Formats: sequence, C-alpha cells, structure tokens
Amino acid sequence: MKNRKSLMMLAGVLPLTMLAACGDTDNDKPPTGSATSSSSSSSTSTSSSGNGGAGGGGGTGGAGGGAASKCVDKPMPAEIVATVFDAVNDEYEIKTDTTLTADKVWTLKHKVHVRSGATLTIEPCTTIVGDKSTLGTLIIDPGARILAEGGRDEPIVFTSQAPVGDRQAGDWGGVMVLGRAPINVPGGKANIEGLNPTPETQYGGDKPDDDSGILKYVRIEFSGILLSQNNEVNGLTFGGVGSKTQVEYVHVRNTLDDCFEFFGGTVNAKHLVCTSNQDDGFDWDFGYSGKLQFLVLQQDQAFPDDTNGFESDNDAMSTTNMPISNPTIYNATLVGHDADKQQYGWLARRSTQGAVHNAIVTGFEACIDIRDAQTKVELTNSICFGNKVHNVAYPEVAGGMGALADDDNGVDEAAWFLDPARKNSEADPKLAAPFDIAAPDFRPMTTLMENAATPPNDGFFDPTAAYIGAFAAGDTWMSGAWLSFTPN
Repeated sequence: MKNRKSLMMLAGVLPLTMLAACGDTDNDKPPTGSATSSSSSSSTSTSSSGNGGAGGGGGTGGAGGGAASKCVDKPMPAEIVATVFDAVNDEYEIKTDTTLTADKVWTLKHKVHVRSGATLTIEPCTTIVGDKSTLGTLIIDPGARILAEGGRDEPIVFTSQAPVGDRQAGDWGGVMVLGRAPINVPGGKANIEGLNPTPETQYGGDKPDDDSGILKYVRIEFSGILLSQNNEVNGLTFGGVGSKTQVEYVHVRNTLDDCFEFFGGTVNAKHLVCTSNQDDGFDWDFGYSGKLQFLVLQQDQAFPDDTNGFESDNDAMSTTNMPISNPTIYNATLVGHDADKQQYGWLARRSTQGAVHNAIVTGFEACIDIRDAQTKVELTNSICFGNKVHNVAYPEVAGGMGALADDDNGVDEAAWFLDPARKNSEADPKLAAPFDIAAPDFRPMTTLMENAATPPNDGFFDPTAAYIGAFAAGDTWMSGAWLSFTPN
C-alpha cells in the first residue's frame, strides 16, 4: 500500500498475447454475469458492460481449460442484491448463499460484505463492474467464502463500469478476502481501514488452514479507488487468509495501488500476473508465511513512481512480533518500468524474513535493497540483469544520503547476492519481449536450467519447474482470455 498506516488493527515462438487471443473473438467485451440468492432475486439496473475475456495455460507450471467457451454473447445488466447495514459508512451485506450467473453483467455498488457463513458463487464467464460513485468494493468477511472458479477461456472479470476506452485505474474499489489465519498484530486481530471496524470484519485468528474459497482464472482491473484519505484499495487484498483457500491464475492490472497484498495469513498461490500497477506488485507483512510460485510483474511505464516488485515487512514498526513474515517463493519474473526512480525488484525491510528462488529481476533501479538490522532474507538461484543504476544494489555507505544511506548495518547486498554459494548471476536471461506493454513475452529463448533450484515436492510447489524465472522456453500458461493487455 502507498500508506502503510491505512491497514492496521505460446507455444513455439508465438508471443504470449497472440496465444491470449486464441479462442477469444472480442477481448474488449465482457464475458458475462445474474445472481440467484436463497433469500432474494436481483433487480436490474442500467449498468454498462465491462471487459471480459478468457484464457489459461499448459506449460510446466500446469494449467487447464481448452473446452469451447460457453460465455453468453449479450449478457443483460443486473445489480448485486445486498442489504444496507451501515448507512453512514455506506456499507452493505450479503448474509445468505448467493450466485452471480453468467447471463448478466453485475453492477457492484457500495462496499458489500459477504458475511460469515454465507458463500458467494460466481459462475465462469461472469463479469462484475464496480460502481465508482458508491466506491464499489467486494469484501469476503472472515468465515465467509467466495467460489470464483472461471476457466482458461471463460474467466471471471471484475472491471470498471466505464465504457471501453474510458476506463482507468481507480474506477472502483477492489476485492478483499479476509480470513481467520494467524497474523502478528498484537491481540491477533486487525481491521481494514476505510471499512467501519466491527467484530464481523476483524481478520486474523488461530486457523492456519482456514478456507475462504477459490479464486481461479479471475481478472481484476481498473481498481484502486480511495476508500478514505490516502487509502487506495489494492487489486486483490488478503487479510489473514488460510492455506485451504485456493488461488491460481489471477491477473490484476491497471490498478491504482498494489496488485496483490498479503496481510498475514498462510494462503498459497500460483500463476499470479500483475501488469500496469501504480504501486508495488506483490506486498506482504503482518506475518505472512504462505507459498507462492509462478509470479509475473510488468510495471506501468507511464507511471514511473517509487514502486517495487516485492515489498516486504514484518510490520510497519519493524517489530519481531510473531509470526514473522516469512513466505517461500519460487519462479518469478519481475520487470520494472525502466525509469529513473528509486525502485527495487525486492525491497526487504522492517524485520521481514522470506526466501526467493529462481527469480529474474530486470528493469528496476536496482535488483534488491535490504534494510534494517532484523531483516533476514534469502535470494538464491536467481538472475539480476539490466537494472538501470546499479544492477544488483546501491553501494551504501555510512553517512550516505538517500539510496546510498547505510540502512542495514553495513550489509553489502552486491557481495551478498554474488556469493557463489547462492548460485546467482548477472547474465542476460534473453527474455523475448518483457518490456512490450501491448504484447509482452516473458519467456526466455532457452529454458534457464543452469544453477536453478528444484522446488520441493511438497504437494503445493511444482517440482518440475527447475528453471529460473516464471517460464520455461515453451510454456504457454500465460495465455488465454483470462489475461488482457488493452490499455483502457
């Protein structure tokens, strides 16, 4: 987040985007979205259609899909039914099991909570458009579930209500999933600022295997509206989400804040794509300790701010409160916006821990910056190449100013990174087209197996991905209409 205080208490040589178009005749029209509820039916509204698509993948990382699309050509407009419970703060709730069907485009008005005990099911091909004037935001409360399982060519899309061509970051809120897994805030519970703090919305707890549902083949775009001053919503926020929650094949793009943020919890995720974001790509704190694999970031070249690929903290005060933030990450490709700003592939600070393996970091000011004496991280079997000012790290010195200040008790990040025991490199990974905004291709010309680590065969990680970066040379998992690279 931009304000930490706001969250406390192809096969062959085809470009990936050509593969994304396969099976998708109009990637600027929404897939679809009619909600059925156990207690009420939906009311119609004059919603404009959103942006849809479909897609998915094979490849070493695994994927699925391939069947003919069942998406409706002209879904009708409808409004998600919710009941007001806090008129002052404009917050609404869904208390019974509800289904959003693919024959309608659903307008999300207000801040809508799915309450504990209720399940929100979203059919493949469904589009949800966020209403700007009412700060449309979806919140899955602790104890509630979201079942949003799209398909490679039948994705679920959360998007702007504005017409295609007029959409922009910050047009609506975003998606928040809150659970009951451990966080390190004193007392074990926290609230999302911008939402009225109530016992129902406090996330965190003592259930590391908590289950908040499924997010698969989902795209979230043009999100990030201000819920309160200096508090933009992330594209996808996880707060205390547990390890039984399934998250894979999610594309967050054109968001005003971070694409993905993990506030504690143990949720694991694969095949996460972040493009054209205006803050960090992947952000974690409050004791996040999950597993991540196959991560892709391409920053917004039109918004050259001080943004990072990974930004990690234990908490805002650099405490060593338990559990310590300590995720394990394999197979990442992080592409910066190639601009003269202080931004890093990985900014590790404030007592965080964590281990990143098989990563490619390119196009940032510097690959990594480690801050604060209690920060203890690992970066191994990885490549830093083509970072603009200092490829690996700024040469910090005592008494230095700005990026040159010694903020880590004398740690020499460049020497640390190039220690032969870590098997890192500064060699050119020869990625096909990582900076191409309209048709990116993040695959290497040749699979980067030399000095790569083998991910553990633990039931989550794909152990066959013994290569550096998020892709082998012939991977096609980043293809299909679940992805979109249209600017607006």
